[in-house]
Amino acid sequence: MKILVDTDVLLDIALDRAPHAEASARVVTACERREVAGFVAWHTLSNVYYMVVPVHGADESRRFLADLVEFMNVAPTTTETFRFAARLAMKDLEDAMQVAAAHACGADRIVTRNTRDFLRSPIRAVTPAALLRELASAK
Repeated sequence: MKILVDTDVLLDIALDRAPHAEASARVVTACERREVAGFVAWHTLSNVYYMVVPVHGADESRRFLADLVEFMNVAPTTTETFRFAARLAMKDLEDAMQVAAAHACGADRIVTRNTRDFLRSPIRAVTPAALLRELASAK
C-alpha cells in the first residue's frame, strides 16, 4: 500500500501534540519499516519546517525532515499536478495540492486527521488510527 502523509500528521510528531502524536508516529514507523510506502508532498516539507522552527530551532527542524526523507519519498509533482489540484472541487487549495500529490505518486490513502476536508477527494483520506487498524486487519 502507498500512502501520502499530510502535514498535520508530521506536525503531531514534531510538536508532540497529544493525544495524536502516538498514532501519527506509528504510521511513520510503518513507513520506516517498509510496511507501507510513504510519501509526502513537496510543500509539506516547507510547511512543517516553518511551523516547527519556532519550537525546535532551524537545525533540529532540518534534521527532522532530513531523517524523514531517508525512508519516505517526496511525491513527484509537476506543473500539471498543480493544474489537477486547481481543478479539484475542494474548498482548500492546500488540501487539493495534497490530493494531487497523492494522485501523482499513486497513493491508495491520504493519512490525515482532517478527513472532513477530503470528502471530495478521489483518493480516500483516513486518520492515522484508521490506517493502523486497516494495516492490522490485513496481517
